[in-house]
Formats: sequence, structure tokens, C-alpha cells
Amino acid sequence: MRSTDLLATYSIVAADCDEIGVAVQTHQMCVGSVVPWVEAGVGAVATQSLVNVRLGPDGLSLLRHGVSPERTVEALAASDPDSRRRQFAVIDTSGTAAAFTGDGCIREASHRTGSGYSVQANMMYTTTVVDAMAIAFEKSQGPLAERMLEALKAAELNSGDIRGMQSAALVTASVSHEARPWQHVFDLRVDESGHPLAELERLVRLRRAQLIDNHGHEQLDSGNPDSATERFGSARSLAPELEELGFWQAVSLADKDASQMETARAILAESIGGRDDEARWLDLIDRLEECGLVDTEGLRGKLGY
Repeated sequence: MRSTDLLATYSIVAADCDEIGVAVQTHQMCVGSVVPWVEAGVGAVATQSLVNVRLGPDGLSLLRHGVSPERTVEALAASDPDSRRRQFAVIDTSGTAAAFTGDGCIREASHRTGSGYSVQANMMYTTTVVDAMAIAFEKSQGPLAERMLEALKAAELNSGDIRGMQSAALVTASVSHEARPWQHVFDLRVDESGHPLAELERLVRLRRAQLIDNHGHEQLDSGNPDSATERFGSARSLAPELEELGFWQAVSLADKDASQMETARAILAESIGGRDDEARWLDLIDRLEECGLVDTEGLRGKLGY
């Protein structure tokens, strides 16, 4: 047996009124390419323990055709001749979850389902991992991605995978049936790291800032500059290391609303002022104007550069 077949894992599938998703950690590289399967408006599947990857897309296909999570789990187990070695979980957009842990999975292996989630683990160091994940998720508050992270961190605090940590992933999508099936809200992977959960948490924070920033640009496009600048500020505060957020915020404010020029100047100075690569960012403003992506002539000069 190859070591890469032994994808011992702890994971969570979960849903709230906005999103569905999977979060996972293991001691193998690139877990995000194998375990999580998420489709907007349909549901999510986690397939693990001597992984049969086919169970991911097959599970989504059954959900897409209206099969309940419980019946989907039954069908997936019946379709796999080595199901006793498998572990998988399924959740639909209503938050109904079901899971399966074969009796041939390496101990400690179990799962627990609750309202809006299922947590599952195999090859764990202790028997407490699954219950700790469930409790952490149930007690958590806020958006789905951050709540799923809390479940993963609880698993690790209970010793997690007997071999340690190496990779992690988190994927979410909208529960809306009007969303594009392939479009994810979060699609984050830490393919190899000594501290994958810490890195995944950092990536979730940066992606959350990006989403807040996107809402700001939507507000600006809708003619609400005050609301836009409020969201822009929240995004920069959450991810101060992402200088590009402030750059595009400043350019967009200055280009779309002349009354916001002073605010734009302040944001640009905060984001790129004094940086070693400041000249590169300023050159980019000229290039945007050259190709017609900004309408304001001499925008760089109006921004004080």
C-alpha cells in the first residue's frame, strides 16, 4: 500500500443560510485536490479514508438530481465494493447532512451529524476529535468559513491525525440555485506546511477582506461612495498587508467620483506611499489610463503624484 493511499483526515461539511462548504486537514500533501467537493446551489461532499475520489462528483450528481443526503450516502456506499474502507459525508443546501464510516477504517474513526453540519475523522490519535469538532462548530458564531475553521482547530487541540499536520483546504459556495455551479466563495488550499491550519486561517482572513472590498466596489458602482469607503476601510483593516486593496480603492474612488479625491489620495498614500515599489504602482495608473480602463485624464497627477 502506498502512503498516499492513507489519507487520514478530519473534515467538516456544513451549511448556513448563505453558503455550503467543506473544510479539511490531513498529514499528506494536497488534500484540497482530493477530499472537498462543493457545487453552488447543490451541496457539498467530503470523501476520505483510502479515498475513492469518484464519490465526490457522484455524490454531487445525486444531490443535483434531488436525492436526499441520506439516500445519497446509501447509494455511494452501495456503489463502492471497498466501502468498508471509506469515510464520507454529504450535505445539501437546506443543511441536511448524512455520513458514513466503514468498519474497515483505521481507528480512531467516527462521524457525528448535527443541524447544518457533519464532522468526521479517521486515523486520529484520540477518540475525542469528532465530538470536539462538533461542539466547536455548534458554539461558534459568524460566517461559515470561520466557523468551519473553529472545528478544524478543535480537532488539532485534541491531537488530531496521529501523524500530525501537512495540508489543509476550505471551499464554500453559495446555497442559491441562481449561482453559477462552479463558482466558489472560498477556494483555499495549503498544499504543504508544518502549520497548515495557521496558514489556512491567514488565507481565510485575506479572502474575507477581499470579499468585503468587493462589496465596497459594488456600492461605489451603485452610487453610494460613503458606504463604499466604509467597506474599503474595513477591508484594509482586516488585511493591511494587501497593498493592492488600497491601490484599487483609491483609483476607483478618484475615477468614479471626483468628490472623493481627497479620500482617494489618503488611501493611496497609506497603501503604497514610501514603498520600495511605489514607482511601479504609479506607472500602473498611467497604463490604466492609456488603455482606457480609467476615464479621468491625468489621474496620477490628481492623486498627488
